[in-house]
Amino acid sequence: MRVDDGFLPEQRARRLRWEIVIVLGLSLGQSAVYSVISLVAKLTAPGRLSSQTATLNPSFTPRPLLDLSYQLVGIAFAVVPVALALYLLSGGGASATRRLGLDIPRRRTALSDFGYGAGLAALIGVPGLGFYYLAKELGINATIVASGLTDHWWTIPVLVLAAAQNAVLEEVVVVGYLMTRLRELGVGAWPTLAASALLRGSYHLYQGFGAFMGNAVMGLVFGYFYQRKGRVLPLIVAHTLIDIVAFVGYSLLRDTLNL
Repeated sequence: MRVDDGFLPEQRARRLRWEIVIVLGLSLGQSAVYSVISLVAKLTAPGRLSSQTATLNPSFTPRPLLDLSYQLVGIAFAVVPVALALYLLSGGGASATRRLGLDIPRRRTALSDFGYGAGLAALIGVPGLGFYYLAKELGINATIVASGLTDHWWTIPVLVLAAAQNAVLEEVVVVGYLMTRLRELGVGAWPTLAASALLRGSYHLYQGFGAFMGNAVMGLVFGYFYQRKGRVLPLIVAHTLIDIVAFVGYSLLRDTLNL
């Protein structure tokens, strides 16, 4: 018995497994490997983990316009795996955006998406900040520098774009794409949820063990929401809001709070 694309069931399963490896290898799976190496480097360096730093959104050059070019190109290329994932999910004529809950909804649904997103941002963001400081005090997390950019006219817009890019990449690939493909492979709901959450935690290991645990919990909450609601858009809204507060807030307050 054949499936729609002409592959035998076992051939289709093998193809999907390799597809997952390739998509993750080009995106957040690759980040997870580098993150583990970065953590090993921090743990084997002199001093406690909490005395070291992990810089997000680093500057590439002191030349402002050239740095802006690097930032924008980096953001653009970072979402290419999202296009790949959506393209692969659209095989057989299915709408990938509709399958993942990324379609443009009606007004009432749009308000629900943004409402859920804001609620999830508050649910994760407020306790997450407290957990970060606790993890630092326990010595299991590095000091997070949420923005390494110097002050330019374009700094805040770039940080907002970076927040949106992180959200789109992570939620589409780690939640929408990965969980959809694992479900198609016959993986159960809870193992699928655990796999997505562990992947999310693993590519944050460069920040320390606290970041791994905090992001794994976030992955469980976001993944469970997706399993219940079938929409990725609220997760993108939530993740974008969390990162905007972290990135822009740090950039605006670091001198005032001596961060």
